[in-house]
Amino acid sequence: MGINESFISNPTRVWLVIMLLGVGGLIALFNIGRLEDPAFTIKTAVVSVQYPGASSQQVEEEVTLPLENALQRLPYVDNITSISAVGLSQITVNIDARYHSSELPQIWDELRRRVNDATLQFPPGVSPPFVNDDFGDVYGYFFSIYGDSFTNPELRAYAEQLRRQLVLVPGVGKVAIGGVIPEQVYIEISRAKMAAYGVTLARLADVLNRQNMVSDAGSMTVGSESIRLHPTGGFQNIDELNNVLISPAGSTHSIYLRDIATVSQGVTDHPGNIYHANGRNALTIGVSYIPGVNVMNIGHAIEARMNQLSADKPAGIELKVFYDQAAEVKKSVDGFIINFLMALAIVVGVLLIFMGLRSGIIIAVSLALNVLGTLLIMYLFGIELQRISLGALIIALSMLVDNAIVVVEGVLISRQQGNPLMSAISRIIKRSALPLLGATVIAILAFAPIGLSQDSTGEYCKSLFQVLLISLMLSWVTALTLTPVLVKWAFANMPVPEKKPDEQADPYSGWIFRVYRRLLSALLVRQTVTLVTLAALLAASVWGFGFVRQNFFPSSNTPIFFVDLWLPYGTDINYTARVAREIEQNISKQEGVENTVTTVGQGGMRFILTYNGQRQYSNYAQIMVRMDDQRKIAGLVRHTEQDIQKNYPEVNARLKRIMFGPSGDSAIEVRIKGSDPDTLRSIASRVDKIILDDGAADGVRNDWQDRSKMVRPVFSPYLGRELGVDKGEVDSALQMNFSGSTVGIYRDGSTLMPIVLRPPAAERLDVDHMANIMVWSQTRQQFIPLSNVVSDFKVEWEDPLIMRRDRIRMLTVQTDPDAATGETSGDMLARIKPQVEALTLPHGYSIEWGGDAENSAEAQEGLFTTLPIGFLMMFIITVLMFSSVKNAIAIWLTVPLALIGVTFGFLLTGIPFGFMALIGLLSLSGMLIRNGIVLVEEIGQQKKEKNQTEAIIYAATSRLRPILLTAFTTVLGLAPLLLDVFFQSMAVVIMFGLGFATVLTLLVLPVIYNCFHREGQRIQQ
Repeated sequence: MGINESFISNPTRVWLVIMLLGVGGLIALFNIGRLEDPAFTIKTAVVSVQYPGASSQQVEEEVTLPLENALQRLPYVDNITSISAVGLSQITVNIDARYHSSELPQIWDELRRRVNDATLQFPPGVSPPFVNDDFGDVYGYFFSIYGDSFTNPELRAYAEQLRRQLVLVPGVGKVAIGGVIPEQVYIEISRAKMAAYGVTLARLADVLNRQNMVSDAGSMTVGSESIRLHPTGGFQNIDELNNVLISPAGSTHSIYLRDIATVSQGVTDHPGNIYHANGRNALTIGVSYIPGVNVMNIGHAIEARMNQLSADKPAGIELKVFYDQAAEVKKSVDGFIINFLMALAIVVGVLLIFMGLRSGIIIAVSLALNVLGTLLIMYLFGIELQRISLGALIIALSMLVDNAIVVVEGVLISRQQGNPLMSAISRIIKRSALPLLGATVIAILAFAPIGLSQDSTGEYCKSLFQVLLISLMLSWVTALTLTPVLVKWAFANMPVPEKKPDEQADPYSGWIFRVYRRLLSALLVRQTVTLVTLAALLAASVWGFGFVRQNFFPSSNTPIFFVDLWLPYGTDINYTARVAREIEQNISKQEGVENTVTTVGQGGMRFILTYNGQRQYSNYAQIMVRMDDQRKIAGLVRHTEQDIQKNYPEVNARLKRIMFGPSGDSAIEVRIKGSDPDTLRSIASRVDKIILDDGAADGVRNDWQDRSKMVRPVFSPYLGRELGVDKGEVDSALQMNFSGSTVGIYRDGSTLMPIVLRPPAAERLDVDHMANIMVWSQTRQQFIPLSNVVSDFKVEWEDPLIMRRDRIRMLTVQTDPDAATGETSGDMLARIKPQVEALTLPHGYSIEWGGDAENSAEAQEGLFTTLPIGFLMMFIITVLMFSSVKNAIAIWLTVPLALIGVTFGFLLTGIPFGFMALIGLLSLSGMLIRNGIVLVEEIGQQKKEKNQTEAIIYAATSRLRPILLTAFTTVLGLAPLLLDVFFQSMAVVIMFGLGFATVLTLLVLPVIYNCFHREGQRIQQ
């Protein structure tokens, strides 16, 4: 007894399976994890090393180079990029895509060991390296804290209170605070008083450090007790610093710090990162979630905890949520569920219209059980509902009904021919089980390349393969088990037409079948003309595809855009913050703006997985703008661009949207490799001209930025030796006068604040009297003017940043298409790439392309690496199913015909061809091969009883309705995805490609089959 007979004869099993799939699917629907975008692992770490006082070239040679040499020997590395700036080295290590996320912790441990080993080569003065590998953290609940009358430390105190509470919410992973400006203790002392009292920097640092040192005073034993000794003398508050005795030992006069200096507490004048929100000084808090949770449930829990804590919020402080992943997920999932329900209604409606009420209900019930069963299995295997998995469900809808349609159609035809119900069911199951399995496996294997791809784009889209694998295999199982039972229940009372002894009932007597038979007969007679016409159409479509617009991933429909502001390099971070605040305030006044957050000095927290923040630059700011409607973004972007160009000509602005999928910093990047900075900049200027002359670019910039000024005091070693002054003392004097020198640490609970010695503001910033700065002479034991040991002050230009990739200097020219032109990066790249590559380069210099072109190439490489294996398996299965290479080749020859409809669809709609369209082509090949298998299998069955021509015509006619119905439901079912910017290119591929190729399969595959087989050949039983 087969499995279908065991189900038909045992209703208890049937109801058990229906309850399991139905109820289990509903439970899974309400409990399954939800995300906006699928998670993918960011296999990147950044090594940061500070080398105070070193030029960018010194940093490159003495810090960056030893680290790169150590890191490059790691076998896991894909590429290494570095930024050598004044006093700072930042090295980015990207791990090869073939390594799984579970291997990363071990890789990071080995990376840290290599970094620690490399520190042995560092010169004195280099700080310990810091390795940051937490780039995968996404702070999905991101909000700002601000208040007009609150200082940064006061905001930080409240933010710390919130952090302690939010981290206790179940499901919360990390809580991070951004924009905290470090506090410092300032000792302001006049240069004249220092000279008068003979107070040196070294002396003051020694006194403060000795008195405030944490040291062990031991313990004493009193009887049976051991009592710890802890003398007083440490600083308990800022006022106690004023009472520090700084006069030399044995001096007759006691000099206290308060006598010559003013002590105060405040924030540093040169912070690394500043945040604004809606034009006011702010802090930000980001909350990340632990993996595998339902983001919507955790989001509601966070919101409830925030409402509880609102009673303790100080008056005047405002909290403004910029990004709530739970709300975005709900909006995204709800939108997709609406699309899914629309597609489901379309598919069910088509089935009811074209297959009748009973047949339509059977297939609709099978479809519903397949969808619910898929959700149940997804829930059990931890596959979340997100953009990709929901899209996969919509794509699978029409494919899910295909197996059921074949079974129901076969039973209907057999019944119309007068066969008993159980005989009809048994016959169609036996005939279709293996062909349907082969066709289903082939349809799944068409998606295997994306499922097996190991790069970040493949990981991003992996759930597409997983969901289709689950759903299609489940549809095959239910088609052989549940569908026959439903057919038996629905058709049990259906009257059976009586057979006449001298005639066979013809179920294909309708006018559509008659027209199709006449057309197919004509094509079989004119085989040469048919095939030549098809070849011409295919050639025309290949030529026409060259006019299709290209893209990688489209911009997201999330109503957020970014304004990147680059001021001239060397701009003080406070001036950058002031300019950014003015631009932000102007943006905040515009219609439709809900919220703005500005980060100055570096990129913001990663609140979306696809967001990439910039490294540390004092001349950089980013304004994040949230709108109430994404359709208003284009207008505000144009207004903002015009405002910045008119009022801030020194600002290089770039406005961009959130992108779907993994993306780089710029859409188009030209990487120029070589050794000499002047030559690199010269080549870059020629590339700049080509891009600007094109007229479609939204500005041009390079990552080395403009050269910056540097003042070089010319120190005389001869005079220095004579006067007892060395270069270190000159450096200390200059630092103290302009920036302030750290002379100790002040402890305030868990906060350690540096004690900074500096002159009053009037003296500290007096550039015109730089030569009069006083420097301590060890020989004379007194201060002398700086001009005694410095002969001149030269102003020179330097490269503030030196970028390298895989240990080679590299300057990257970056640009993006102007949003107003409506062009994609592919459109623009197609024009400028030939001109750039035609440039004559000096020996030892080369150009390579980054941006969307590189990301797309890497994604395609990951896809095409596994593509041959998948297609080879598909071809082998096709051969094994028929034990015929000729039949397999005939089926596969119909696959390229889909390009005719694909090219027409893209040229008609104007939608760019992107990475998702490439995946659509793979899925389309599986659908076409599946249809071809069903048709050729039926031809083989009919050739047992008829001559070849009759068998071809009859088999094609019998498969006309199932194939057309499957294609029709697929095309209409995907129609809602045309409105989704992420899936629309895939929808165009499948809708137009399948619609056109299905017709060609029904007309051309029989012709190709007939050419491959000798006329009149029969298969003997």
